[in-house]
Amino acid sequence: MSVQLDSAGENMDESLRIQRFEQIPSSLEFESLIQSTNVPAVFTGCVKDWKAFSKWNPSNGGLDYLQERVGSGIVEAMLSKSVPVFYGDLRSHERVPLPFSTFIGYCKQRMQNRDFGCANSELESHGLIGRDAEHAEDAPEQIYLAQTPIMNADNEEKVQLETLREDIETPAFLERKTLASINLWMNNAQARSSTHYDPHHNLLCVVAGCKQVVLWPPSATPMLYPLPIYGEASNHSSVALENPDFSTYPRAKCAMEHSQKVVLHAGDALFIPEGWFHQVDSDDLTIAINFWWRSNMMSSMEEHMDAYYLRRILKRLTDKEMDQVLHKTSSTIMGDMKRHICELPGNGKADHRGNDLDQACEEADSKEKEVQQKNLLQDLEPIALQVLHEIVSLVHDYINISDHSQLLQSTLIDDSPARVKGECKKIVPANLFRLEDDPVAKILWSLQPSTLQHVFLAMAYNFPRTLEALILHLLSPVGAEVLTRKFDEMDQQITEEDRNKFYQVFYGAFDDQFSAMDAILNGKESFALQAFNNVLNKYVGVNLDGPKPGF
Repeated sequence: MSVQLDSAGENMDESLRIQRFEQIPSSLEFESLIQSTNVPAVFTGCVKDWKAFSKWNPSNGGLDYLQERVGSGIVEAMLSKSVPVFYGDLRSHERVPLPFSTFIGYCKQRMQNRDFGCANSELESHGLIGRDAEHAEDAPEQIYLAQTPIMNADNEEKVQLETLREDIETPAFLERKTLASINLWMNNAQARSSTHYDPHHNLLCVVAGCKQVVLWPPSATPMLYPLPIYGEASNHSSVALENPDFSTYPRAKCAMEHSQKVVLHAGDALFIPEGWFHQVDSDDLTIAINFWWRSNMMSSMEEHMDAYYLRRILKRLTDKEMDQVLHKTSSTIMGDMKRHICELPGNGKADHRGNDLDQACEEADSKEKEVQQKNLLQDLEPIALQVLHEIVSLVHDYINISDHSQLLQSTLIDDSPARVKGECKKIVPANLFRLEDDPVAKILWSLQPSTLQHVFLAMAYNFPRTLEALILHLLSPVGAEVLTRKFDEMDQQITEEDRNKFYQVFYGAFDDQFSAMDAILNGKESFALQAFNNVLNKYVGVNLDGPKPGF
């Protein structure tokens, strides 16, 4: 089979690019090479052998043929309030019964107007567009035969155009599929469908006219703002096609960068995998047939496993959201923090306040402890020493202590938990989730695990109450997430003996080790909860009560 790639947005993943096949695949080829990848594919000339391809052509008497076959049978038509756009949610359109022959009459009128050069006249010139149109017969441009069933496996009574079934053929590569439905899509004037996805695999076949289809992979869902999952149109995007409101839907600005566009001419077919968002523009007098069938995954998914798969998928999306939140600002923060550290006074030496702090600590302890502290501080590399004083300064700045000297002599030296509890309060907002907004988290994120290890050991030995205040009172949700990630990185780089010694010293600095663990875990879970809320907002269209969606 020869393959031709279609156009795609600049940020489209190469592995998700649409392929165009000039030769029709076999059932095995379609199953193994196309459907299994869940990537769209175009099959050129796939339906040119259909009886419908020649019999339904409006330019070759096709409208008379269709009217003769179906007659005045009643079909359910879509009446739009916002032509040429046909939005799929019930608040934006009506379903109206209409004799098929009446719709064919609209199509014939459209052909006559086109023959006389009237096809490009503005729709508004009819004076019947939008909410002012009370009857379908008064506004033919507002009528679209959308998803009119020719075959429906679940509801045979719903089938309205069964007489047309013999004019179409199920493509050979779908013969092994259990089809859910076959539908007719027919418009007399130019039409645009709203952006949506289908819960089935879809083969869209153009019999007459032309369609332009824009597609997005399921991974682009956050940029398309799907309607809430509990709504009747949860598979549709909230973003308007015309004049989208980017102030309400800011992520939608980047949507087209992740899209692909294909043009289908009469005879072509497009495979749209389940879950792929698509928006379709149809030319005048375009006729199409689509086949829907369940995917192998959905067919084989046992209902009793739904809860498990739901939890696994939500967990994976939440983990991904946390990674994205941290890494999208990490490079900028790393550069800023390195420049900031290099610009600290003393060119690698502690600043005056740091020297005073060291002196206060050394004078207060025993000779033996003083030597141990001095060696630890002097052994620190310049960057670690600068970071140490930066963290200590942040603790000083944020803890509400009336007397600075009392902080030096009491908070940093005195191990009394009563003193700390009486003088300290939680000053970091519990809803601080953005890395760039948290100076402590930015420092932790910028450090190599080994440097962070040395800084915390120095704090545990020299400034245990400052370390306690940092963890219990200054650690934000994003700070807790960063801290545990750095601990994980450190664990991979040091021996088990050094790892056990580090945590013994680190947690040994706290009067209550479990309170330190709780503070870290509570912050980490709070960060994960915000990420989970973001996932619900981006992928499900739902907001939990609590923090505003978004980091």
